[in-house]
Amino acid sequence: MSERQNLLRHLPAVDRVLREEVLQTLADQLSADILTEAVQQHIDWLRCQLLDGGASALSGAALEPAAVANAAADSCRALLKPSLRKVINATGTLLHTNLGRAPLAPQALRAINDVAGGYSTLEMDMSNGKRGERYSHVEGLLCRLTGAEAALVVNNNAGAVLLALSALGRDREAIVSRGELVEIGGAFRIPEVMEAGGVHLREVGSTNRTHLHDYARAIGEQTAILLKVHTSNFRIVGFTGEVSSAELVELGREHRLIVMEDLGSGLLIDLSSFGLAAEPTVGEVVHSGVDVVTFSADKLLGGPQAGIIVGRKDLIRKIAQHPLARALRIDKLTLAALEATLRLYLQPQRALSEIPVLTMFAADPQQQKSRCEALLQRLQEEGAAADVELVEDISRVGGGAMPQTELPDWALAIRPRQGSVSVLATRLRDYSPALIARIRDDALLVNLRAVFVADDYLLAQLLLAALAGEELC
Repeated sequence: MSERQNLLRHLPAVDRVLREEVLQTLADQLSADILTEAVQQHIDWLRCQLLDGGASALSGAALEPAAVANAAADSCRALLKPSLRKVINATGTLLHTNLGRAPLAPQALRAINDVAGGYSTLEMDMSNGKRGERYSHVEGLLCRLTGAEAALVVNNNAGAVLLALSALGRDREAIVSRGELVEIGGAFRIPEVMEAGGVHLREVGSTNRTHLHDYARAIGEQTAILLKVHTSNFRIVGFTGEVSSAELVELGREHRLIVMEDLGSGLLIDLSSFGLAAEPTVGEVVHSGVDVVTFSADKLLGGPQAGIIVGRKDLIRKIAQHPLARALRIDKLTLAALEATLRLYLQPQRALSEIPVLTMFAADPQQQKSRCEALLQRLQEEGAAADVELVEDISRVGGGAMPQTELPDWALAIRPRQGSVSVLATRLRDYSPALIARIRDDALLVNLRAVFVADDYLLAQLLLAALAGEELC
């Protein structure tokens, strides 16, 4: 009998493997069907390896019931490990799209918890006991904070733009500057959003310069909207020119056209005093006379993912009545978090001190340096197996906002004495919570601006464990 045939005969029975203790301990967390399937899949893999000539690479020990059970248990544990889990963001990018953008304020978290655990006033008018509007919970706040007549909230800003265009300009034209035909995250482009909304695009001007007369000459019988798109995720510098919101409003009123502006990031208070680039606030755009303004809630506003539409009451009502509005509506948890976040803006100083992303913008570089120095000292005292140095760094806004803004900062450059920096980064990503940092000049760059102070100790422990080669779950 050949070695291959002999090994095939020693493949264990499924029911024998299932009796192993390592799988029995998982029985209270996973169904018998899942455990059985995991064992069957591993036995099938072993059989294929043997039939494909891999007998020399497999020992008899790999076919023992205990070995098969351990392999099946490993695959089962992967099902129990959350894929969406906490991350400590040490990249220096504050609105990191891949890491969930803006962290929520404690008030927003409490609001979610209060609403999620039971029933709520989602669509109940408590004054008369009849059905109400879910958007009423935030519309008044948005109108007060922006000066708009009415407001509506959907699931994200791309949805807000799509809905507004579909409701106000379907089968007609929207005129937009060629230099504002942006692509947002995930390769979604403004022209494609317009096409999906059934609106015909009319480009005017050039990539770097567009004049008011370009819009005026393009206006025709099919024109419904003059669209301005704030280029929040890129900048064109040099010989440039664009038409202001106020100029478009004047032209729109002259021709009885809707003027709509996609602000993208959505800023409720001026942050230029913290070293950020000057950006128009939503209130300033509304005050300029723009009829409909759309923006995100989870970027510079610091709230949950949502797309906000504010503007003229008649137009907002028309948008709210469009069939797509129901498909794009937000859920009760998002509404709870958004309402709590907006209430903080009723006192701007409170917003600056309690909305996490705003406090990160305002962080003092000297304080950041002190935090880095404390972390450096801790790593050295604990005997971290790495060469660690304090280096100057920059932090960025991220999230497709303020692409040219660089905030002076500090970081630790960590070079492990054993193993590569990429292996170190991979190990940290596999932890729970994960620690995400940048790699630069063959060093792991740990920037603390987007790290909560309460997580500094945990961050140090994760670094020490990873440098020691520990595998944590």
